[in-house]
Formats: sequence, C-alpha cells, structure tokens
Amino acid sequence: MTRTNGASGGGGGQQASGKLPRKRFYRARAHSNPLSDSHFPVPVSPDEFDLSQHYPRYFPADKSGGEEEEPRSPLPRIRFADVGCGFGGLLVGLSPLFPDTLMIGMELRDKVTEYVKERILALRASNPGQYDNISVVRTNSMKYIPNYFRKAQLTKMFFLFPDPHFKEKNHRRRVISMQLLDEYAYVMEVGGIIYTITDVEELGDWMRSCLEKHPLFEAVPDEVVKADPVVKLLSTATEESQKVARNGGQTFHAIFRRISLPEE
Repeated sequence: MTRTNGASGGGGGQQASGKLPRKRFYRARAHSNPLSDSHFPVPVSPDEFDLSQHYPRYFPADKSGGEEEEPRSPLPRIRFADVGCGFGGLLVGLSPLFPDTLMIGMELRDKVTEYVKERILALRASNPGQYDNISVVRTNSMKYIPNYFRKAQLTKMFFLFPDPHFKEKNHRRRVISMQLLDEYAYVMEVGGIIYTITDVEELGDWMRSCLEKHPLFEAVPDEVVKADPVVKLLSTATEESQKVARNGGQTFHAIFRRISLPEE
C-alpha cells in the first residue's frame, strides 16, 4: 500500500520563518496534459491518504508510547477540494471564512504544487493558529479522485479557470465531462456544491451543459448564488481571475448542487 506524503502543506519547510515564496522561482506551463503519465505517490484508497502530513494540528503524531488513550472524537475529514488549484489563492481566501473546515488543493504541476506548499507553511509561521486547515497535494484529479475521498465526503468542489482544450479532439481532456461528473457526484454529499468559472465562453457553455444534463446535479438558484460568500472569491482570489479583471475580460460561471435520486 502506498502512503502519500509528498507535496503536502504540513510539516517543516524552507518557509518556516514566515517569508512567502517568490512566485517567479516556481513558474511552470499554464496547463499540463492530464492524460499523460506522471510519477508521484498516490494512495490506494482514502484510508491510506496520510492526513497527518497535511494537517498536523488536526492529526498530531502518536506520542502515546503504546499506552491506552481515552476515546477521541471522530477525526475531521477534508470537505472542500479545489481541483487544479494553481497558486493557491482560493485556498488562502477560503481558509479564514471556514476556519474549522479542512480543504485541499489538487494540482498536477510539480513546481506549482511546491509553491503552494511553501506558501501555506509561510502563512502558518507568520499567522500562528491560522491556515492550518488548508493543504495541497500533487496529483491528477481526473484519474485519482476516488483514491483521496470517500463516498459523500465533500461538500464543495471548485473548478476555477480550467484548461479549455480548444481543439475538439482534446475535449476528452476537459476536467468537466459527463463521465467525470459521475465521479464527482460519488465523492460529494447530497446538497454539496460544484463551483465552476472560466473566461472562455464556449467552455463555460460546455461545463454548464454537462451539469444540466447530469441527473445528479441541479442549478443553484440565482438568489442563493448572490448570497453565497464563496462566489465573490471565484472572480477575485486567484491569479487567473485577477488577470482577467485587469484585462477587463468577462467570466462565465456555473454553480450546481448535488441532488439525490429516489433510490439513493
């Protein structure tokens, strides 16, 4: 069995002093091919995903020395997943809004993952007691989502400015598809919300169309969207969203809720 402890947001690191990493040292291509084979540790199941490497405050090392301990309350689970988290802006924005909710960024690019890891470590060092609920893992979410999350575990999933894969032959690489929505529905609890946003209108239409067609998702009403404090972060928190705003571009979002079928 493989335990994953690479690219985590916990433990030690060069940024333990609290000095934020410089993004220019972690630059990478804007997107990676999700269908290519990459080499990084992947847990064989959610039970093998070592959360102590990511959230040491919530999963302290065992210091009992073999002695019996009093029964503990159930350990927390990751509830939010930012798929293709980029440089971690959304995670950093969400952390103080939901300080008791564990959330993780999933990123395929190794340099970008390392940047987010160091950024989180620096924020923890300079803000004691804060940002302990966020972390990052290098992985391919299009292949390994069920390896990290149990059925009905997540309450929110984010897909912000994903690769549009413009060529029709590459549409199978898009992170929102009918097939992948089956997997996302499996790991989301009923009532959980998927957030998508893009500055490419055709991709926005594609993602909305996939979600509308899927029997386990329904659109969140506009009045609920407007009252959701998370929605503002979609267009302000990430590097990509800030770039779109600077250039006066448009964004297109689709926000859908996981629903149940009668037999569920």
